[in-house]
Amino acid sequence: MLDGPRLATLSGTAPTGLVVLLHGYGSNGEDLISLARMIQPTLPDAAFVAPNAPSQIPHMAAAYQWWPIETFSAAEHAAGAAAAAPALDAFLTAELEAAGLTGDRLLLVGFSQGTMMALHVGLRRKETVAGIVGISGMLVAPDLLEADIRSRPPVLLIHGTEDEVVPYRSMDLASAALTAAGVPVEMHVSPGLGHSVGQDGLEAAAAFARTVIG
Repeated sequence: MLDGPRLATLSGTAPTGLVVLLHGYGSNGEDLISLARMIQPTLPDAAFVAPNAPSQIPHMAAAYQWWPIETFSAAEHAAGAAAAAPALDAFLTAELEAAGLTGDRLLLVGFSQGTMMALHVGLRRKETVAGIVGISGMLVAPDLLEADIRSRPPVLLIHGTEDEVVPYRSMDLASAALTAAGVPVEMHVSPGLGHSVGQDGLEAAAAFARTVIG
């Protein structure tokens, strides 16, 4: 079972919402829980968890991957996301049950490869999640979405115009495919930003989070 660092509710009460943050390739849950601390004041009654991806990258300390990246091809992404999906799906179900919450109180936040996982799993869960925030990522296997989609939660995509890892145009491509599948999409552009998230993006994510589970 996946696991990672957690933050209890800022209010000290039982959680009324759950935010699951999914890190990118070569990172870990500790990196993403730092984002949670920036969003937490907006959601004082939410609990946060940032699981480490299923496998460690060989010969790299504290570096995890949702799937190995060798070619960065569409086929590799599609196969990798599909292989990693069951573990994440089971983790989300277990976390909701442990918190005594339903899927409509779950917000997924992903960065890079974590965005690919958030979109891939979040749109295929039978129980609709409250929303998905995708930062500096892309939609995996858009051609399969129409056949596979089971729910249509609101999505916020955040991307820097100078992203050197996942091209900025990936956001437009994802938005087009999601819109075609009937998913409500918002986009936030961070001018001049590379493969990262800026203060403006964090503020956009916090505002979105407040709307869907605040």
